[in-house]
This record gives sequence, C-alpha cells and structure tokens, in this order.
Amino acid sequence: MDNQAEPLTPEESLLVIRSMIEKTKTSVADNSFYFLLWGWLVFIAALLQYILVVYVRTPLNGMAWNLMFIGFIVSIIRGARARPKRVRTYVDEGLRHIWECVVILQIVIVLIYFKRGDWEHCYVFFILSYSIGCFLTGRLLRFAPLVWGAFACWAIAVLMTYTDTPTNMLLTAAAVLASYIVPGYLLRAQYKHQLQKK
Repeated sequence: MDNQAEPLTPEESLLVIRSMIEKTKTSVADNSFYFLLWGWLVFIAALLQYILVVYVRTPLNGMAWNLMFIGFIVSIIRGARARPKRVRTYVDEGLRHIWECVVILQIVIVLIYFKRGDWEHCYVFFILSYSIGCFLTGRLLRFAPLVWGAFACWAIAVLMTYTDTPTNMLLTAAAVLASYIVPGYLLRAQYKHQLQKK
C-alpha cells in the first residue's frame, strides 16, 4: 500500500498559499492592537517632546520617550495572556522574525545614540527601521496600506535631512501616523469585517 500523498497541482498549491496568507492576515488584523498601541505611543511622545522643546524649553524633553515603557509592559502582559495559536504558518513565523529584528534594531539605535549623545540625529534611523517591518509585512500579507506607509516613511526620512530637530519630531509623528496608526485601524476594520462574514 502506497502511503505517499499525491503531489499538488499548481492550482492547488496556489490555493494552499493563498489560504495561509489569508489566515495570517486575519491573525495580524487581530493583532492590530500592537500597531495602534505603538503607533499612538510614538505619536504622543514625538508631539510631547516637540512641545517640551519648543514651548516649555526644558532640557528634560527626552523624558517624553519614557512612554515607550508603557508599550513594553502592555505588550508583555497582552502577549502572556494571549492564547497560543494552534497552527503557525511560515508567513506567521516570517512576520515574527521580521518584527523581532526591527525591535532589536531599535534597541541598538537607542544604545548607540545614548552613548554618542547626539540623539537629535536618531529620528530618521527609527523611521527607516520600522518602515522595513511595515513594508515586508504589507508585501507578505498583500496589504497595501502598510506598503504605502513604508513609502511615506522613506519620503519623510529624506525630508528630515533638510529640516531642523524640532521639525523632525513632528515628522516622526507624521511617519508613525502613516505607517502604524492608519494601517492599524484599517487592519482592525478588515478583521471586524471578516468576523461578520463568518
């Protein structure tokens, strides 16, 4: 008796791949919470730092970024409470590794600029690092808003080379609005729509 499965036809292979992408897209849409959490935290921190630099004029303006600790704590708690998925696709694994890389890169950027002391030059590198995660996630999921958000980040990064530090704080807020917040809400809307169809 032959236990070997028959090979899939090209059409069946495409259906399997499409199904994996749709399942992953639903999973990511369900996790739009993280895009929105981090998007809003960065948006608020960038605007708060701008206010502290331009209007309050305090040398302690960098304290605005302590808001990121809220993101770490909330992410850890939410991750610990989340039920483990029964099936993880290659796309799921790929996305997890992409965002792990982005987080590590962000931490390295913080360590480098904390040591160098010229923190005012770090904004563009933060934007470039998370734009990679948005672009690759958008491409893997075939979700255009994340891809367009990455393009917006790249345009803003170029613009930052011509602007002063306070303006770069505002541009950082604009970049995260385009790459995290708007796509995050669109992912959430897509997820709710998919739930209603079931």
